[in-house]
Amino acid sequence: MRIQFQQPTIQHSYADRLHAPLPTFRDVMRLMWTGGFRGRVEDSDRIPVLRTGLPPVTAQDTALTWVGHSTYVLRMAGATVLADPVWSSRIPGVPRRLTPPGVAFSELPPVDAVLISHNHYDHLDAPTVLRLPRSTPVLVPAGLGRWFRRRRFTEVVELDWWQSVSVAGLTFDFAPAQHWSRRGPRDTCRSLWGSWVISGPEHRVYHAGDTGYGPHFTEIAQRYPGIDVAMVPIGAYDPRWFMQPVHMAPEEAVQAVEDLGATYAATMHWGTFVLTREPVTEPLSRIRKAWREAGRDAKQLWDLAVGESRVLGRK
Repeated sequence: MRIQFQQPTIQHSYADRLHAPLPTFRDVMRLMWTGGFRGRVEDSDRIPVLRTGLPPVTAQDTALTWVGHSTYVLRMAGATVLADPVWSSRIPGVPRRLTPPGVAFSELPPVDAVLISHNHYDHLDAPTVLRLPRSTPVLVPAGLGRWFRRRRFTEVVELDWWQSVSVAGLTFDFAPAQHWSRRGPRDTCRSLWGSWVISGPEHRVYHAGDTGYGPHFTEIAQRYPGIDVAMVPIGAYDPRWFMQPVHMAPEEAVQAVEDLGATYAATMHWGTFVLTREPVTEPLSRIRKAWREAGRDAKQLWDLAVGESRVLGRK
């Protein structure tokens, strides 16, 4: 398959897209002196896991399956899409994953497209990506295409914010996020970061990638009305003075779903890797409480177990 697309102009740096300054050396030292990043894992056995495989779907269905962390298997209009795929048991700099991938990699159907929100190791996992056929279409933020081409992927599309491409009968729009990028000591903000709006004949879904709370959610709703499901991060938020610019707390995630105008919220970015200080199950209890206090229908909160799926049928 050849994807026809006008590639964006690649910038030397995307630091002008930051919503807040990155932490200074003094900020990092303060964090280390007050306990560092390490969270409490003693209740990790309470993280729900339901590995029942991918449910059957029709071409009119949209199915979301949470693999863990920010990884979702999305099946829509007969196509299979992987968002931020991480199947590795370890990623650099953090302890081994707490829960197994919700779906075995060998159980995946042929993958029609891969979406990457940004280049952090918990969203762009080289061992997982290298298990894919090199002809798999990969949609990535501007500035990140070279990483894939150097690994001999042949169908790589780089997008700037608000750019769009169609693959396998679906439309993929790259939208803003309030975050940053880095994989090594000398590439800070050398590639972009963002979120994804995926539209098919029946449904429209949103994958937030990694983001702090901000006005971009309202702008996304204005440009892409009718979002059925918003996959939103709810973990890696403590301490707030350090994390707030780039990671939402559960209460902010509820507000983000409201801003997006989404009917359903599907949770992610918790229960897999210990990235920050909050107890590992706290994100789940906090978003359930915030959802209830916001007056939202409990059935519209897809607080999925690892490996659990939900299916939207034809409208």
